[in-house]
Amino acid sequence: MAMHGAKEGAQEENLRRMLEPRKDATLFLAPARVGHRKKMNLKSERRGIHVDQSELLCKKGCGYYGNPAWQGFCSKCWREEYHKARQKQIQEDWELAERLQREEEEAYASSQSTQGAQSLTFSKFEEKKTNEKTRKVTTVKKFFTASSRAGAKKAAQEKIVKQGHLGRERNADNILRDLKEIFTPSWELASPTEVLAGKLKAEIQESKSPSPSINRQASIETDRVSKEFIEFLKTYNKPGQDIYKQCKLFLDTMNHKRDLSIEEQSECAQDFYQNIAEKLQTRWKVPPEKVEKAMDQIEKYIMTRQYKYVFCPETTDDEKKDLAVQKRIRALHWVTPQMLCVPVNEEIPEVSDMVVKAITDIIEMDSKRVPRDKLACITKCSKHIFNAIKITKNEPASADDFLPTLIYIVLKGNPPRLQSNIQYITRFCNPSRLMTGEDGYYFTNLCCAVAFIEKLDAQSLNLSQEDFDRFMTGQTSPKKQESDSWSPDVCLGVKQMYKNLDLLSQLNERQERIVSEAKKLEKDLIDWTDGVAKEVQDIVEKYPLEIKPKNQALAAIDSENVENDKLPPPLQPQVYAG
Repeated sequence: MAMHGAKEGAQEENLRRMLEPRKDATLFLAPARVGHRKKMNLKSERRGIHVDQSELLCKKGCGYYGNPAWQGFCSKCWREEYHKARQKQIQEDWELAERLQREEEEAYASSQSTQGAQSLTFSKFEEKKTNEKTRKVTTVKKFFTASSRAGAKKAAQEKIVKQGHLGRERNADNILRDLKEIFTPSWELASPTEVLAGKLKAEIQESKSPSPSINRQASIETDRVSKEFIEFLKTYNKPGQDIYKQCKLFLDTMNHKRDLSIEEQSECAQDFYQNIAEKLQTRWKVPPEKVEKAMDQIEKYIMTRQYKYVFCPETTDDEKKDLAVQKRIRALHWVTPQMLCVPVNEEIPEVSDMVVKAITDIIEMDSKRVPRDKLACITKCSKHIFNAIKITKNEPASADDFLPTLIYIVLKGNPPRLQSNIQYITRFCNPSRLMTGEDGYYFTNLCCAVAFIEKLDAQSLNLSQEDFDRFMTGQTSPKKQESDSWSPDVCLGVKQMYKNLDLLSQLNERQERIVSEAKKLEKDLIDWTDGVAKEVQDIVEKYPLEIKPKNQALAAIDSENVENDKLPPPLQPQVYAG
């Protein structure tokens, strides 16, 4: 047991050293060299794009891993910067609201003063007119007429004043409500009526779903996750009940606030994670070793239910980015491991198996619904990459070797909906997983790999712009390894395969030349035919043909003479009896 514990401790120490970012660790992408290559020397002639491992960390210097989606900050620092900017915007909006309210009050006061002056002038005229009428009416009539007019006038004035007060109060209520929504956690804002309306809206949307089979499968998985979550919370007794209530309240609030932007929904989820983690530690006194497990189960329960609403929503351009990345990776299919200085020899069967497993894991990420499960796929893919490098080099892999190999795996696998998965993890994963640990390290490297692929150019691979453009357009492909540069122990089948590939490439180029010449010949024939037809037409127009009627043919001697029937008939032979 002691030896087993020591072995595990040594493995953890090696993993820590391997994942620990070094300031001098730099990723270089070397040029593609064609010729004799006995060994893969990655330290010679390294030029081109280089990415310091220190750039993987938060640019604020807190020591956590940064993320391109958070402008290089970690989750914690990004939220701080975001809240600072948001508080500044709130302060500006508050000042603007106060200024508008003052202007509205001043306008209302000026309108009341103008109306008062007009009513004073009109009242003098009414007084004279009333005095003249009172002489001709009785006291009772005068009493009722005066009271009704005064009452109507007073009611009209009270109505105007009341409407003014209501308008100001309504404006003030709107401002206070908006500020309350800004400062109060989003899941505590919904009233019972709003929550019920959100539930009804969610049920209506679910009933309109076009795919019953997918909904049935999702419902089965949701029920399974809910049962597992309830069984897990039973071990927490009283805190478990409170956790379940908080989760249900959050889900109800999110169902009601689906009209919000995806960034606002992400902010609600991140606030919920932070608040529930603080309550687990402070209010419910959950041990630290159980807090992480509880947060994983909470994330699984929540995101399984919210997945179909927040993954690649229609209000974002995630799908457009997915198509752009897939098109970009397909255009870069010609990139070879030598161009990226990938220290992996796929001719070794074990290494080839590791590469296939890594590609399978990165593709399988899209089938998962929970951010933590997607991160687990990235972690498994990365560990297969480290094992492949270790087998090839017979020594532990370094950060200099990992990132170019990860880029090669992404190019070779072309994972579906890559940007959508990255954005989904960034928005709704427990932030503590992305800031620290191997999951955060591997995820940050994946983001860097995707960013590198999007900006890959001729200089990155140390190619001329002309060669890069020809490779991208498919006019040609990188030359294969010459037959005389193969080592003696290389399999004959591999040599024959590359020889056949070279032959096919030559035949393809020859066929393209023949097709090009055939098209040119066809064009020349068409042009020649058109030219001849034009010349003939010009000659016909210049020298038109006159077709005269046919001359009448002479009648045959022994034919019947129709025109001159006075001629004697032809002689008939006569027979005489001897």
